[in-house]
Amino acid sequence: MIRDHPDWNRTRLSIELCDMWDWRGENGQYKDISCRDVLRALDFKGKITLPAKQSNSHGKGGRDYIAQLEHDTTPVETSLSILLPLRFEVVTAKRDLAEFKSYIEQYHYLGYDRNIGENIKYTVFAKDGTPLACLAFGSAAWSCIPRDDFIGWNREQRLRNLRYLTNNSRFLKLPWIRVPFLASHVLSKISKRISSDWMAKYGHPLYLLETYVECDRFAGTCYKAANWKFVGLTRGKGRNCRTTHGELPIKDVCLYPLTSKFRKHLTSP
Repeated sequence: MIRDHPDWNRTRLSIELCDMWDWRGENGQYKDISCRDVLRALDFKGKITLPAKQSNSHGKGGRDYIAQLEHDTTPVETSLSILLPLRFEVVTAKRDLAEFKSYIEQYHYLGYDRNIGENIKYTVFAKDGTPLACLAFGSAAWSCIPRDDFIGWNREQRLRNLRYLTNNSRFLKLPWIRVPFLASHVLSKISKRISSDWMAKYGHPLYLLETYVECDRFAGTCYKAANWKFVGLTRGKGRNCRTTHGELPIKDVCLYPLTSKFRKHLTSP
């Protein structure tokens, strides 16, 4: 295809391949972003030669440029009941996404990083519209021994059903919001709606949430208060680690089943 269509860019190639292979998500949409990940991996290994990038929209490390917006940082110090009911907004509009990215980039210790694959972002507001928190959920870890042992699935089952998990990759309570029990309340409310939100966006439900808490930095109190299960520790080795010893911070592995039948769903054909 590259030889026969030298005028096609990477996006066109990925869309044509998805059409040829009928590579779609359960919502019927082409999985062209996943396809481009495969193409880039093949290009890196020298198996194919992709057309040159048309733009350098991502800076060093593949990260987006994040506009750091100004925010009202007036301290909010009150009881949770004064703020209820909270409003949870799935971030979709371009303006809302810019605001979300700015919050995460400026106030989360990891900053903002783009998501590959299925993901959902939330901004949480008080009843009067005051922004309180931001959460991002994306692709689950490819492999994690404590999590995989807890589920009880084998490699084939994991490869087939990993999409029914999502990773809470970012959770930011805005630093000027000082409200006891807010974080655990937010996690509790999210767990009751995220599967239906995922179904609406991607055409399939979720059965288990995961997150990874740096032991040396956080106690994970809000996850414990929201009844997440601590099932073990990571080994400090990322997906692409090539050493025998870990190079990343050790993290608590925290899971939240969304149904009592999660094991049945995740180990089924």
